[in-house]
Amino acid sequence: MLMQTMPMPPPVESDIAPFDAGEDAILVRRAASADVTAFEALYRRHHRRVHGVILRLVGQASARAEDLTQEAFVRAWQALPSFRFESAVSTWLHRLAVNTALMELRARRSRPLADDDEDALESLSMPDTAGRAVLGRDLERAVASLPPRARAVLVLHDVEGWKHEEIAEELGMAVGSSKAQLHRARGLLRTRIGESA
Repeated sequence: MLMQTMPMPPPVESDIAPFDAGEDAILVRRAASADVTAFEALYRRHHRRVHGVILRLVGQASARAEDLTQEAFVRAWQALPSFRFESAVSTWLHRLAVNTALMELRARRSRPLADDDEDALESLSMPDTAGRAVLGRDLERAVASLPPRARAVLVLHDVEGWKHEEIAEELGMAVGSSKAQLHRARGLLRTRIGESA
């Protein structure tokens, strides 16, 4: 897959600094003309943010998030020739990542729990080697353990800043259902974090 040709580079200062939209536009134009080097540069600039939102949406299932990150970038490569510069490249990639994760969540909604889902849930109890604070780990685990629709609404609303109307449209639910799912998710989080404290 894409990751084999473009491994995740180690973090560098430029990954943390804000991106130059003009530079992104130049890279998109070159990549749209089949310039693989330009696309690799876009990937390096934006993969952490894309991976991060997908990881939150799929509940910290890192293997699934890696696959979906790759899928999002494959879709980006395919769609680059039609990119119209109506939004920033980073915004477009972010939205593409969210849509990729949500399509996968919709597809899984009707299927029974698979072995890889069970493995992902078990991995939530493994120690965090990144050295994050205990509360951060507990919060991540609690969010990851939420039912998929409640988790999606919580992440999209509270983390990504979407409005209930946008969430409802994207997830195919009523605005009231989006609000109810958010209320449910927050209540479950309070309970789960309270239990682990």
